[in-house]
Amino acid sequence: MQIHPQALISSSAQLGNDVQIGPFCIIEDDVVIDDGCCLEARVTVKSGTVIGKNNHIFEGTTLGGLPQCVGIGDDCGTVVIGDGNIIRENVSIHRAMKEGDATEIGDNCMLMVNAHVAHDCRLGNEVIMANNSMLAGHVFVGRRAFISGAAGIHQFCRVGAFAMVGGQAHIVRDIPPFVTVDGITSQVVGLNLIGLRRAGFSTEDIKTLKAVYRILYRSNLPWRDIVKKIEEEYKSGLGLEMAQFLSMTTRGIINERHSASEHKEQSSPNEVATNKNSEEPIKYKFHIVGDDNDLMEYASRHRQQSAG
Repeated sequence: MQIHPQALISSSAQLGNDVQIGPFCIIEDDVVIDDGCCLEARVTVKSGTVIGKNNHIFEGTTLGGLPQCVGIGDDCGTVVIGDGNIIRENVSIHRAMKEGDATEIGDNCMLMVNAHVAHDCRLGNEVIMANNSMLAGHVFVGRRAFISGAAGIHQFCRVGAFAMVGGQAHIVRDIPPFVTVDGITSQVVGLNLIGLRRAGFSTEDIKTLKAVYRILYRSNLPWRDIVKKIEEEYKSGLGLEMAQFLSMTTRGIINERHSASEHKEQSSPNEVATNKNSEEPIKYKFHIVGDDNDLMEYASRHRQQSAG
């Protein structure tokens, strides 16, 4: 064990074997740091935080800070971090809001400079968050998802396993597993084929996911029928994983992006806007994935734009 003399460590903190603590680190009461961890200079680990084995935590990081919520008290939950994670400079991970709950980071994740994980988030194994990416409260991120730089994800959203989120995306609905979200439009642009191949998915696996993707985004079926069709056709494997994710959504899922030519040439059952210079409706091809309120909000927004 190597502890710099200028580190401040509570007598109630539990440190494992081969732990390295750099200068100006602050380790508060009831912290647990397991074997093989390395904390560089100026890391702060707040009360109740539990850190697994072989984590490398870089300068300026704060683990277990209070949730950023108005009126929050001191009786909050904790932060639990798994094994083998790399947490780079100035990352912040906040504890859960309620006592007995935890903000959870899985194993072998990489959180790059200035990433933020808010209260009650749960990250699966091998998740990557690039610089300045931000998770609001209660966000779930599935295994091996990649969140690019400066992307922001709204509270209570879910990011499916192996999803790729583009830089500066603003995510306000769930992202299905295995897909890519474009950072400019914040819409789905297809499967994350590069990530899937790197992860060792077979040609047959990718063929299955392409078929599931077509049902989800190209079938023009009502939402409940989409989920039912996937459940009926895929009783196991990746198709079943997609169906289970979709069936649990409460916010709806991210729409697919379409080109201008597709908007002109293809119509959807949901034709909701009217051109102010013509009696002909403007045909938008998009996929409504929530309840009827989503359609009404979309229609109202485009009517206001047309009227303006």
